[in-house]
Amino acid sequence: MAPLLELKDVHTYYGAVHALRGVSLKVEEGEIVTLIGSNGAGKTTTLRTISGLERARSGSIKLKGKSIEKAEAHEIVRLGVGHSPEGRRVFSRMSVRENLEMGAFLRKSGPEVQKDFKKVFELFPRLRERESQAAGTMSGGEQQMLAIGRALMAQPKILLLDEPSMGLAPILVEQIFDIITEINSRGTAVLLVEQNAMMALGIAKRGYILQIGEVTLEDSCAKLAKNPKVREAYLGV
Repeated sequence: MAPLLELKDVHTYYGAVHALRGVSLKVEEGEIVTLIGSNGAGKTTTLRTISGLERARSGSIKLKGKSIEKAEAHEIVRLGVGHSPEGRRVFSRMSVRENLEMGAFLRKSGPEVQKDFKKVFELFPRLRERESQAAGTMSGGEQQMLAIGRALMAQPKILLLDEPSMGLAPILVEQIFDIITEINSRGTAVLLVEQNAMMALGIAKRGYILQIGEVTLEDSCAKLAKNPKVREAYLGV
């Protein structure tokens, strides 16, 4: 069977800047896969290219065997790719509930959408407490919960998470990672970009190391965590 998500030899440019240089990776059903690399390695560009926010100049991106590299961003959401972007990007003047409604904008309002509101509030009780509060007045951790919840409202088959722990206190980082694990246990695959490589390797099954837009290493996370070069470059040990 085809992987849930598969990139083959993907090249993406920002003008004349060659940002992704033949990236190939895959995510199987039910997996958590992590992308690790330094700033500027191409991690965020990889996620934005998958979700249609940037265009691959060449190469293929397939979701369950169907090519999506030329699809519009909203169609990629409809097909089952959710994206929680770097920096959260919540709609600051809208309430928590309105932000979540934006995540379901491609779906007809009805019982299924209401069920997903309940699921999001079960995962993030804090959002239920803040349901009518303007998103811009919430803490960074609460906004991160909202960004993930908003992506889940589209009923994704795979969730792209870009730096979910950025700027959060350690206790909140642990909470966010517990929630990512819970989301995955409920059947949603996850492609995780995360600055906290130790935490990412701890919950993911497999990992890819990106350097200057190229995948330089791929292995199980257990083996990556023991790799001396990975430990020195990304784990600080």
